[in-house]
Amino acid sequence: MNAATIKDDAVAVAEHPDPVPGHGEVLVRVRAAGLNGADILQRKGAYPAPPGSPKDIPGLELAGEVADLGPGATRFQAGDRVMAIVGGGGQGELCVVHERQLMPVPDVLDWPAAGGTAEVFTTAYDALFTQCGLAAGERLLVHGAAGGVGTAAVQLGRATGAHVTATVRREEARDAVKALGADAVIDPADFVEAGPFDVVLELVGAPNIPGNLKALNTGGRIVVIGVGAGPKAEVNLLALMGKRASLRASTLRARPLEEKAATARLMERHVLPLLAAGTIQVPVAKTFPLAKVHDAYEAFVAGGKVGKIVLLMD
Repeated sequence: MNAATIKDDAVAVAEHPDPVPGHGEVLVRVRAAGLNGADILQRKGAYPAPPGSPKDIPGLELAGEVADLGPGATRFQAGDRVMAIVGGGGQGELCVVHERQLMPVPDVLDWPAAGGTAEVFTTAYDALFTQCGLAAGERLLVHGAAGGVGTAAVQLGRATGAHVTATVRREEARDAVKALGADAVIDPADFVEAGPFDVVLELVGAPNIPGNLKALNTGGRIVVIGVGAGPKAEVNLLALMGKRASLRASTLRARPLEEKAATARLMERHVLPLLAAGTIQVPVAKTFPLAKVHDAYEAFVAGGKVGKIVLLMD
């Protein structure tokens, strides 16, 4: 098979042996695979794949068709449309995934949208609801809301009945984020005055932490899932204590199978019905064929997008 391959801090297409599914695993013929910030870090050598995942094939989410079943795999049949988060290897023509990590693709999603669904919506749902318990009527702040996870979080917040404020650096992207359901889309410099917030989803990183604490409501929750602007911040513990607040952080990639399977079941129960009904959507900014994987990565790094950049394998 052909796959995006990292070598010497660069990514290009190379040939690899076809993977073979083991017990409880499914061989997926990948049709589309979204790009994520973790792929850029892995290309730079800063985010190695967890044990059991290909070390040189990036890709944390995929969508495709079941090509073969390993021993004991019974949840899906050959030809079924499926999608999943994976520890790596998603950006290849074939990928082995444990059946418990797989989810069915709603009929309304085409391959580009399906390829950009699993990582961002699982990450956003886990952060907002599993980690922070976001509830109807609460005030949610989403930093970096124009990206994949940000656009997912804005929509999930709206769907649950929260009041959603989104920060978007580029003025020309704010209307698109507002159209996804944000009640207010503001310049990042103005978010402290826009509070107080019950939940803050931090997708930018350390520079926002002091302001997040100032803007937090009593009993508020901050969850950090992105540190592109820097990983180290000074935290005023007295402010945290005074607001009886919590500061959390989370990643999905290195979680064990049991935990990843649990996130997939929550997605099937709470998010896939919203996608099937058209209540939420997967904004796809641009697609690239696998042969143009270098260009796809450069487009991701360049920014200026709303939603996902997706690789297509056909």
